[in-house]
Amino acid sequence: MTETHSPVVERVQTGIRIEKRILKVLKAMAEYHDISLGDLIEGIVLHAFEGKTPFGPDAIQKIEQIKAIYGLDLKASDSHKLVEQPAKE
Repeated sequence: MTETHSPVVERVQTGIRIEKRILKVLKAMAEYHDISLGDLIEGIVLHAFEGKTPFGPDAIQKIEQIKAIYGLDLKASDSHKLVEQPAKE
């Protein structure tokens, strides 16, 4: 039997601001994979830090379906250029 190594980490609670439709897609993907939103984001970031894609072809296809449902039309080229809509009064 092979023993698996599970790193012990210290997690912190944080408040981040994120585009609404992106968050909806992330939450849906976390639900689809039956993991927490935090675990999904950690996985995406750890893959990105190593220059790896966090999702395979099947997951990419599911993401495209979910993006269509929520009207998410943003692309990677839009990052760092987003302008926040003024708050509604």
